[in-house]
Amino acid sequence: MANSRSESERLRDLVTLRRVRDRIDRDYAKPLDVEALARGANMSARHLGREFKRVYGETPYSYLMTRRIERAMTLLRRGDLSVTDVCFEVGFSSLGTFSTRFSELVGMSPSVYALTEVDALAGIPPCLAKQVTRPIRHR
Repeated sequence: MANSRSESERLRDLVTLRRVRDRIDRDYAKPLDVEALARGANMSARHLGREFKRVYGETPYSYLMTRRIERAMTLLRRGDLSVTDVCFEVGFSSLGTFSTRFSELVGMSPSVYALTEVDALAGIPPCLAKQVTRPIRHR
């Protein structure tokens, strides 16, 4: 079995993939791309993408975008930053890309989301408003 990998090799790959995921979670606002993540994991970008998706159900890029949008949602709910400020705060270099990805994942533009969340939280006591973590997706 030339293609069969040992249990220790599979475990080593899982540890490496976990480190990649942890790096994305920690450094989501920094410039990250799959090539850089793969270099840090001593893998090819193609192998990293394939293995990451097999283990976590999505590509490293998709996982990174999801983390950035989740953080953006949190910042927009706070209401003290503009959409543009949030865009750059979470690691996007283009407002257009940010708005497109946000709309794809959330189902509404960041501006509409910010207004909806501020309105939704207006009548809720602050201690309860902090517990609201995810909106209902509108599709």
